[in-house]
Amino acid sequence: MMTKFRRRPVKFLLALSVCTPALIAPAFAQDAPTAGDEQEIIVTGSRIPTIRDQGPAPVTTIDSDTIRANGYTSVPELLAAMTQNSGETQSPQSGSSADFTPGAQQVDLRGLGPNHTLVLINGRRIADFPLPYIGRSNFTDISNIPVSLIDKVEILSGAGSAIYGSDAIAGVVNFKMKEKLDGITLDYRHGRTEHGGGMSHRVTATGGWSTDRFNIAGGIEYLDQRPLWAFDRSIQDSTQDNPVNTLARRTFLRIDENVDYIAPPPGACNALSSLNMGTIRQYNRPRYGDFCGSEESIAYGTIISGRKGFNSFGTMSYELSDNAKLFADFQFGISKVRLMYDVTSWAFEQSSSSADNYFYNSFTDQLEDWSRQFTPEETGGFEMQRIKQTTYSITPGIRGTVADKWNYELSFNYSRYQSVVRWPQIINQKAQDLFLGPQLGIDPGTDYPIYNANPSRLYTALTRAEYESISADTVYRPYAWTSNLQATLTNGELIELPAGPVGFAVVAEYGKQGYNLRPDPLALTDYYYSWRDSDGEGKRSHAAIGGELRVPVLDFVTLTGAGRFDTFGFAGRDVSKFTYNGGLEIRPTNSLLFRAAYGTAFRAPDLHYVFTGPGNVQSSVDDYYLCGIEEPDEDIGDCTYSGTGVVVNRTGNRDLKAETGKTLTAGIVFAPSSRLHVSVDYFRVTLDNQVDDLSIDQIARDEAACRPDINGNTELDPTSPTCQDAIARVSRFTSGGFVNQISSIRVNPINIAQERTSGIDIAFRGTLPTSFGDFTLSAAHSHVFKHSFQQYPGDPIENKLAFDSGFYLPRDKSNGSISWAKDGLQFTFSGTRLGKLPNYDEDAFLKASYLFNATLQYDFTDHMRGSLTIRNLFDTNPVKDPTWSAYPYYNTSWFDSIGRSVFLQLTYKLGGAGL
Repeated sequence: MMTKFRRRPVKFLLALSVCTPALIAPAFAQDAPTAGDEQEIIVTGSRIPTIRDQGPAPVTTIDSDTIRANGYTSVPELLAAMTQNSGETQSPQSGSSADFTPGAQQVDLRGLGPNHTLVLINGRRIADFPLPYIGRSNFTDISNIPVSLIDKVEILSGAGSAIYGSDAIAGVVNFKMKEKLDGITLDYRHGRTEHGGGMSHRVTATGGWSTDRFNIAGGIEYLDQRPLWAFDRSIQDSTQDNPVNTLARRTFLRIDENVDYIAPPPGACNALSSLNMGTIRQYNRPRYGDFCGSEESIAYGTIISGRKGFNSFGTMSYELSDNAKLFADFQFGISKVRLMYDVTSWAFEQSSSSADNYFYNSFTDQLEDWSRQFTPEETGGFEMQRIKQTTYSITPGIRGTVADKWNYELSFNYSRYQSVVRWPQIINQKAQDLFLGPQLGIDPGTDYPIYNANPSRLYTALTRAEYESISADTVYRPYAWTSNLQATLTNGELIELPAGPVGFAVVAEYGKQGYNLRPDPLALTDYYYSWRDSDGEGKRSHAAIGGELRVPVLDFVTLTGAGRFDTFGFAGRDVSKFTYNGGLEIRPTNSLLFRAAYGTAFRAPDLHYVFTGPGNVQSSVDDYYLCGIEEPDEDIGDCTYSGTGVVVNRTGNRDLKAETGKTLTAGIVFAPSSRLHVSVDYFRVTLDNQVDDLSIDQIARDEAACRPDINGNTELDPTSPTCQDAIARVSRFTSGGFVNQISSIRVNPINIAQERTSGIDIAFRGTLPTSFGDFTLSAAHSHVFKHSFQQYPGDPIENKLAFDSGFYLPRDKSNGSISWAKDGLQFTFSGTRLGKLPNYDEDAFLKASYLFNATLQYDFTDHMRGSLTIRNLFDTNPVKDPTWSAYPYYNTSWFDSIGRSVFLQLTYKLGGAGL
């Protein structure tokens, strides 16, 4: 007797047969569907309905059964396993994530940047995360998408602009939510880690109800994810884990004008020994001196952010007639996220735009620089960033048929993402008053401010009241939104040719998009210590019209083509772009497909790149001018002014043009039956006019070439536009101890860079039915032939896969799984392989890494299912890098130290068909 594990509806077969990644849930022996069983589907990358599950461009599909069988507990985990997702992104414990995009995560197809991957839900755009990625560009946050409410995920590899418009350069990720539901399904999942911390609870309910004409379906998810603290993992719980330098953190520090440490007053460190959980003591840094510090305070941060959230999704429809249906899709979610990257700190600074921060201390009659970190005992516990995220979208519309063959849909989509973000900050002037007292003027000999500061004040623990008097939360209230009115008209049988019907689709769109950072107004000034942010606010309008055609030329040859014209209006100007694509399918037999697709793509100027206001970031640069006139015989790397600390003043550019791209894919698919599927696809992506910030190194080079050298000569004409621009962008100190050194450089984004990548994707899936169960083996591999980058025309072309490129991209990425199923019992063993990555010193590669998971699933009845998932089955730590001296001593873009995790899940369905 065949069990339900061996039988799937035909519609499920269609979805499953698209699955090309390795981590695939079992697909079992099936009889081929008859012609009467064939049903039309819409596959990501086309608007024309088809019975074919494979088209000219590769599409990878992961369904809800696959998600559960492979133990994916979140959307970021799911996409991280996909071989096409090869870019380094921000993890929850990265500093740039905490500073710029707290609580958000990204997807980066082909390593071209998150802003070049288009993310859709049910084929529609959603609002961007309201804060920019690395403080620069807009992107889509995937962390808030509820994995338990996903029906399937489709990943289109290749340009999609001719179908979807802007952003679809590297590819498209489309999340299709559960819509066809009967009965009520209740699901509970509990997770915990073997080494402690990070416990989670998730409750999900989905259901649907219908009458003859009305249908409603939807689901809700509640997630309670507890934080996991870094001090709970032995590989990163102190500076002793640093493979290069195990010296403690400098919790209390004074420096003289020679950058030597000034020894703490006698007994000061002992008096502070109860702070940082009793870990403060006196340390010595060879060649520098003594300080009061802690080895353990480095681990006062989170690996997994705490998150409590509610997410919901639903759809409803009402049939006006046999040829017209009203519908509405809606989504609402709210999450509260807590994370901590580091403790708060303070150091003397004249302003956030100053790289020279000494003061003259009349109490000790010398130039000094003071700094300290604040401890949990002083702050009243760990000070965490708190983020409240609210997302919602609604799409009402009408769809139906006209004249039997024409399908139409008219819809309006509105989506919004808003946040309230709270960071703990130190109020700079109040801290200076507390530690240094009032400023007593300017020292005439050094031009530095004068304070009469008793060092004992620095080495005294603060009371809670004292700390609260110099600290405050900076509160941002950013939001982003998008709206779009869309009309589509499709006909799968426009005309009948000898080889079959011609398919046709046309689309017209009009919409608007905007964002507003709404930062704390005080954060735009020097009010907070080392925190002067930039503002950003802008919007744009958008209109587009496009068409698509599928033509069966011969019985075994099909051509497809699409074209689309988009225009964006912003900042008093318009940017327009026409994109197109073409595809070829050759099917010499039913089991063999040769395919190829070529397409152009574009990305409209990023809103934040255009509208960002002035802000400051810390950086360093070689001062070619001073090295040339003061140390002309030294190599630039050995010059005293190499790596000079500077402040980079950054602002937006309202004259940016669209980024453009081209994508080529070509491959072969062999699927002699539903039990075997093999595909090999070549890809090539080129990206031109890529937006990037002006290079501070190039500006410093140009400025030096425009100033007189030691012989009074200039390499470039000082009156040329290049020289006038470079000299205006570089500011130098005119007083103090750093006279004539670079103090700041002004930059903005421009269309300048070029990027190229090419490679091959290979996928295999095979099922073997036996008398003792069905076995399914799946595997996928992506290999990158090359990935090059050129910032300026004429610059050397950088190999982003080289160990000394400054990028951490793998050349190879693989995943695989083997599953066994019999009589309601199913076991899946899956794994991923990440190819070698550069080490921290960028002088060698690290070895490849592996991660394995296992899931055991059992159907107690047709309506109750239980599963046990073990993630990181072998409790594997990040690959050891003996050169990685930056905390947490491994690459957080690719690794974490969570260790082995266990998840128990129980699903029960009330009414309706079986699970």
